[in-house]
Amino acid sequence: MFGFKNKMKKKNELSMDSMQNGVEMISAADPSSVIAEQFKTVRTNIQFSNADHSYRNILLTSSMASEGKSTIAANLAVTFANQGLRTLLVDADMRRPTINATFSIANPKGLTNYLTDRDFDVNQAIYETSVENLFVMPSGPVPPNPAELLNSKRMDLLIKALSEQLDLVIYDAPPLLSVTDAQVLSTKVEGTILVTRQNTTEKDAVKHAVDLLKHVNANIIGSIYNDVRSEGGSGYYGYYGYGYYGKSDKEQKNS
Repeated sequence: MFGFKNKMKKKNELSMDSMQNGVEMISAADPSSVIAEQFKTVRTNIQFSNADHSYRNILLTSSMASEGKSTIAANLAVTFANQGLRTLLVDADMRRPTINATFSIANPKGLTNYLTDRDFDVNQAIYETSVENLFVMPSGPVPPNPAELLNSKRMDLLIKALSEQLDLVIYDAPPLLSVTDAQVLSTKVEGTILVTRQNTTEKDAVKHAVDLLKHVNANIIGSIYNDVRSEGGSGYYGYYGYGYYGKSDKEQKNS
């Protein structure tokens, strides 16, 4: 296992591709592909992970950057929308937004506008997409205090209002070990999913990320193991260990 020192070195070499060009929307472009089927599997596991009620909002985050959380969030949103659910994808990663580029929205108003302007109509920050039933909310202008905005009462009101108006809201949040934004948001949503990536994510980083979520009593409903390599060498987005963090140590040993 690599140490945090090596990981921090990688942090300075982060690709800006997703911010500039958006993420790959394979669930929309090729819905019958192996990758798209993996996302359908994730969708099914999320839906059956809670026997009492359906989740109205969930948050996706990762331990560090470049683990694929924005790609997973966007493709999951498409998959839920394809099932007929009115789905909203919210770009809550105000420092490294991707929705603008992914959905080709030029100079968009978004989450920041709503949180900083009491007279702002939230409908101005919600955009229709070419995917039926899928809507997106960009992050908007980069603010100087993202964590404070996400921890505001106005954010609480927004989360409640969106959940009442839509079938599912997916929040794409920043990495846990970089800033406190995701930790703050995890206390406000019904469930949090941790994205990890093969040959990128470090075990110590995942443990630290889980500890941060548990510290604020976040409801960790599962994890997604991303960019798994098949025997033929082609990559795909694999699902792994859903519901793992919800079990006790004893249950883990018996499962």
